[in-house]
Amino acid sequence: MIYKNIVTISFFLFINSAMMSLSGADESESFESIVEITVISTRNRLSFEQQPTRIELLGSEEVNEKANMKPGEIRMLLNEITGIHVQQTSPITFNSSIRIQGLDGKYTQLLLDGMPLYGGLSAGLGLLQIPPLDLEQVEVIKGANSTLYGGGAIAGLVNLITKKPKNESKTSVMLNKTSAGGMDVSSFHASEKSSVSSTIFVSYNKNNAYGPDESGFSAIPKFNRWTINPKLFIEASETELSFGFNAVGENRIGGNLNYISGNTNTPAYFEKIGTDRISTQFNYLKQLNSGKEFTARNSLNYTKQSISIPNYDFQGIQKSSFTELNFAGSQNQIDWIAGLNFWTDEFEKEIPVSDPPLNFSDSTFGIFTQGTLIIDNHWSIETGLRLDSTSEYGDFFLPRLSVLLTPNSHTSIRLGGGMGYKKPTLLSDDAQRLQYRDIIPIDNDHLKAEESFGLNLDFNRIFDLSNDATLNLNLLLFYTQVKDPIRLIASENAQYAFKQPDDYVDTKGSELNLIWRHNNFKYFLGYTYADVQIKNSIDTRHEPLMPKERVNNVFVYEVEGKLRIGLEAYYYGQQMRSDGTKTRDFWIFGLMMEKAHNEVLSYFLNFENFTDTRQSRYEDIYVGPGGNPSIVEIFAPLDGFVINGGLKINF
Repeated sequence: MIYKNIVTISFFLFINSAMMSLSGADESESFESIVEITVISTRNRLSFEQQPTRIELLGSEEVNEKANMKPGEIRMLLNEITGIHVQQTSPITFNSSIRIQGLDGKYTQLLLDGMPLYGGLSAGLGLLQIPPLDLEQVEVIKGANSTLYGGGAIAGLVNLITKKPKNESKTSVMLNKTSAGGMDVSSFHASEKSSVSSTIFVSYNKNNAYGPDESGFSAIPKFNRWTINPKLFIEASETELSFGFNAVGENRIGGNLNYISGNTNTPAYFEKIGTDRISTQFNYLKQLNSGKEFTARNSLNYTKQSISIPNYDFQGIQKSSFTELNFAGSQNQIDWIAGLNFWTDEFEKEIPVSDPPLNFSDSTFGIFTQGTLIIDNHWSIETGLRLDSTSEYGDFFLPRLSVLLTPNSHTSIRLGGGMGYKKPTLLSDDAQRLQYRDIIPIDNDHLKAEESFGLNLDFNRIFDLSNDATLNLNLLLFYTQVKDPIRLIASENAQYAFKQPDDYVDTKGSELNLIWRHNNFKYFLGYTYADVQIKNSIDTRHEPLMPKERVNNVFVYEVEGKLRIGLEAYYYGQQMRSDGTKTRDFWIFGLMMEKAHNEVLSYFLNFENFTDTRQSRYEDIYVGPGGNPSIVEIFAPLDGFVINGGLKINF
């Protein structure tokens, strides 16, 4: 009922505004000030408003705001974007995955400066291991976007853009403490932009094991993590060169609180994860005399992960690389880019040696081209084409098309669609939940890549209201179908095998975003309706643990550079469990505050989930003996009401 009402109202407002536009409404109305926004992910030279591809962007102000709440991770930053649901996949380790428009997290690409650094062994923990202090902005493209980034972006992609040196040197320090036993210390420094400049980001994040209920198990695991990320930038005549290095080391343990505190005499369930991740990023850009650009990029990734549970140990190493060469330019109102890229991925299981080998090695070679044509002041079109050749699963032909119509300066309509694919992989969230134990190796002769097709239709309208107020209304309708989805299914002899049942995933729905601004006040409403179904020739069932409806409410009072106070309210609709039963719906409320003492020092204090909504208040999370409990599916928060506060220093 909520969905039908909101869609009806949205269509009425859009049609009414479009009729006003076509009947000669004043097109000279605009914002009093326009902020220039640079978009990285589409890799053309168009402004944000001119992009035929629908992009959602969190700027530095929004990133800083969310960093106050979770300085050690980006999970909350993404979860509060309309259409994105960050699902906790493990109550023991806190593993989480990004679900865009209802699709499973494996269909979302997470990029750092346009390069794939997170995946495989680091996929589930990646969200928990990325501090946001060195991020300049976050760009989200929903729906298939295979042309530039490969077939894995079936649901969409999240591109994390890091800060670069500017005209002045800058140093930022953030200190944070939580009521749940957490502590975060982060520091970022950028030298003054010159022919040779640099940035460096360092953080230390820790948390004691925390459990707000009486189950005796942790809701937040104990962990210690170090992160270091230096970057070097060199600029010469018509040439830009950058080199970055990332290193993350973390030890994490969750489970029985007595065991974690040192009482190891009594049998107890626990899970330990050790992660060491090293990656490099190289980027070379050359401005040619013809006005074109040549770019060469490369990243190398090394991840070693060990997992220990009672009576079982696992250890594996993943090595991967990404290389790209491209040319880009503009000619006759066309922005274009063409290039090729090459991925390699290799995994070796070191422990236990007695189990079946899970080692694999594969590669993908891709050729792509994309062009963006501005036809006139009202129409533009972007089309892309990609051909990928994989070492194990054949070749894939991936077209994409986006169209933009702007009847006037206040109204825009975008239509886009494309195809994608996802190769089978052992290193999935489902496999990690099992600690890669009792899993039958992937059989390339009996599995094929998943393939998809998706469409997005987007309406955007800006209303200039009385008394200097504005209202921005955006409505997105989406549809995606994924053929031959791969699942990890229980097999004989208590083992698990990757199989492709004769079915497909069908997701459709809508997103509504509404932003009202008036002087120092801003109100944001985000509504998501995602109907995700698994269909075959016999029956239809709903995707487990995906709320069909979500509502985001944020009301903020802000005096720029002095004070910010915000009240948040998030609604999660009912979710379907794997056994077909439904969960309850729930609300989460939060209060955030930040006071700037001057341009150098500011304080922040947040009351997250102050109504203490948590699943353990509705049911037992752990069932059975403490040494080997059964764990129910997670659909709601486990940590409950948490207060955090700290200070930021900028100089």
